Amino acid sequence: MHSRKIAYETLRSIDSATFTGSYQNLGTALANAASIIKIVNNSTVLVTVSIDGVNDHDILPATSFVLYDITSDSPHETDSIFVEKGRQYRVKGVAGTGSVYLVVQYITQV
Repeated sequence: MHSRKIAYETLRSIDSATFTGSYQNLGTALANAASIIKIVNNSTVLVTVSIDGVNDHDILPATSFVLYDITSDSPHETDSIFVEKGRQYRVKGVAGTGSVYLVVQYITQV
C-alpha cells in the first residue's frame, strides 16, 4: 500500500497596480496536477479570472477568495479529478491596490 500526502506549490501573485484591463498571467503555469486551487483577491478591485486568456470564467469581488476543491468528492484514487499540469490562470481588472494570489495544492506519493 502506498501513502499520499498534500503538498504546496510556491505561492503565485500579481500586484493589482499593474492591471491594464487585459488578461495577465497569475504567476506561472501549474507544475503539478492540482487537487485544490485557491485564488485570493486581496485588492481593492473586482478581478475577472480566465483559464484561456480570452473568455471570462469567474469573478472575485475586492477582498474575497474562491476555493476550488477539485478532488474532495472523488470516490477512489484512480477516479480522482485534477486541474491539469500546465494550466495557466489569468486575471484582469482595472488598476488598484493590493495583490491577487494563487494557492495550489497537489497530491504526491510518500
